[in-house]
Amino acid sequence: MKRFNIILAELTSATVMLAVSCGYSQQTTPKYPSAEVTYHEKYRPQYHLTPPRGPLFDPTALVYVDGEYQVNKGIALSKDLVHWKLGRAQSLSTDSVAEMSGSALIDSFNTSGFGVNGEPPMVAIYSGLRRKDGRQFQNIAYSTDSGKTWTNYKGNPVIDINSTEFRDPQVFWFAPEKKWVMVVALAAERKIRFYSSANLKEWQFLSDFGPFGAVNGVWECPDFFPLQVRDSTGVSKWVLEVSVQPIGGQYFIGDFDGRAFTADAEFMKTSGIELPEGKVIFDFEEGLADWKKEGGAFSASPASGPLPYQNAVLGYAGRHLINSFYPGDKGTGKLTSPEFLIDRPFLNFLIGGGLHPSTACVNLIIDNKVVRTQTGTETEALYWTGWDVSSWKGRKARLEIVDNETGPFGHIMIDHVMLADKLARKSRENAFWLDYGPDFYAVRSWVNGPAQDNRRISVAWLGSWLYATKVPSMPWKGGHTFPRELKLVNTSEGFRIRQNLVREIEILRRDAIHRENLQVSNRSTMLDQRIPANVYEMVAEIELPENGKFELGLCGKKENKTIVSYNADEGILSVDRSKSGDVSFSPSFPGFYSAPVKLKSGLLKLHILIDQSSIEVFANDGEANLTCQLFPGSDATEISWRAPTGKVKIQKLTIWPLNGIWQNEE
Repeated sequence: MKRFNIILAELTSATVMLAVSCGYSQQTTPKYPSAEVTYHEKYRPQYHLTPPRGPLFDPTALVYVDGEYQVNKGIALSKDLVHWKLGRAQSLSTDSVAEMSGSALIDSFNTSGFGVNGEPPMVAIYSGLRRKDGRQFQNIAYSTDSGKTWTNYKGNPVIDINSTEFRDPQVFWFAPEKKWVMVVALAAERKIRFYSSANLKEWQFLSDFGPFGAVNGVWECPDFFPLQVRDSTGVSKWVLEVSVQPIGGQYFIGDFDGRAFTADAEFMKTSGIELPEGKVIFDFEEGLADWKKEGGAFSASPASGPLPYQNAVLGYAGRHLINSFYPGDKGTGKLTSPEFLIDRPFLNFLIGGGLHPSTACVNLIIDNKVVRTQTGTETEALYWTGWDVSSWKGRKARLEIVDNETGPFGHIMIDHVMLADKLARKSRENAFWLDYGPDFYAVRSWVNGPAQDNRRISVAWLGSWLYATKVPSMPWKGGHTFPRELKLVNTSEGFRIRQNLVREIEILRRDAIHRENLQVSNRSTMLDQRIPANVYEMVAEIELPENGKFELGLCGKKENKTIVSYNADEGILSVDRSKSGDVSFSPSFPGFYSAPVKLKSGLLKLHILIDQSSIEVFANDGEANLTCQLFPGSDATEISWRAPTGKVKIQKLTIWPLNGIWQNEE
């Protein structure tokens, strides 16, 4: 039989989505065809975990039981972190409460009293979402058969603070005080709350942490654990990982005394919103004087944050913004500004809301014509963007804020409009990021593992809510990154996390393709051996001068390729997927993503995974990582390289074609 021909295929997409999502999305869940699943569909990853059909988003309930690593309460199990056996996931949702993400554990001392016949129970701790009003609280459930079946605790919820932004609990045993500790997100407040319990049923508040680091997005999916430095000192520190919607995962390193987490000094900073220089023409702090209002999408005065039934709104400057979520996404209308003089070359502003060109947008009007337009990116966080208006310098213009969209995310938000000498661009906040790519979210780690195996192993959702339901993969959406080992290192700048692939990747390797001492010129050179499919692992060591530049083209066919590039002068490693294949399904998908990486004795080391529709890049032994989805054609397998500056050498290049994990079994 085939490994994928299992009961999971019968789960409805709605059930799976609710079981694995941190928050909840306003996007519409697509229909999934009922055709036979082969695991050889176009774009299907061959060695990453994906569901037969429907969505697989956030990793949740990661626990090691009976010799197997479990994911999402048993929808997938593995003995080696590579080969996955798919099983049935029992939903804990009820008619009135939907199941969200959380964690699972083995209650070895039966503190909960759920165990039978002397066997410790498994306990799942998850967020419940009350369907009638969106309130979120923490529930528990238990299993006495290693996770095959689950029973909700009759005393649920075990924690309820009357909030709609309270989710994603992670629980662990704190041995020094013989108690359970929970970390859970106060999402809109950008805080992580700590609780303790003796029995998993009754919880006491301990402390709050945050907001620090990246704050221009709600906080979700916390993970908290100790790591020992891999050196002779034996120093141990605590690591707090937090996902920032919709950007990615950040981390903090510090100390935990059983009650409160105190991050090291360099982590105790708030990035916030940096206002670029310029002349503010509209900041909406004093109302809407001289603006013309039409229709019912806008209130009489600027909003002071989220409107009723709207998720948290973040990233605006000052106290007020324009927000067309009034009343909800059903309202339509238009706001037109008074005239202003364009006296600088750029017009910058903060924007958020839906991605609906022409129906929910901000327009620049000159001579009664739309000359520039901009939408949001389907997020409730506002980000900087701008227009080059230099060709209209000296002309008068108006802004038009339009909302004629009544579907999901049918609203637009804008704030802090300013004329400037430089163009503002969306950029990552200054934080300690686990991954700099666009498709790495809801990272979680296994709470335990085999005896004598002290590795901390994590996995993340390989996707983004900006386009999660729009990607062209069918009949499935989403999947997980290849498992990574987390290590703590002590650098000259302080303690840092390093991530690398688990060693088990070697199980999949086929005969290697190896090259050495390749001189790289400014002309593109292709690998002299054909790669049959985009299913491989690559390791490269590249020698560059201090001002050197290098480009590696992957998954290529003629001008279409994914480009991994490095600029030694700036110390920046980048992935450009703007021409990586199919990028047409969402304007949010094409992009250029960068991470800070320093040369080590003049060398850049890259470790890359390619798996049909994804790339994972690890630089300098996990110093920085970039994870991206890609959708190239099946014949786009060219590998090439060039050095715009010349004087670059590939000292070593090794490529292992990898075996798939979904092959027929004997």
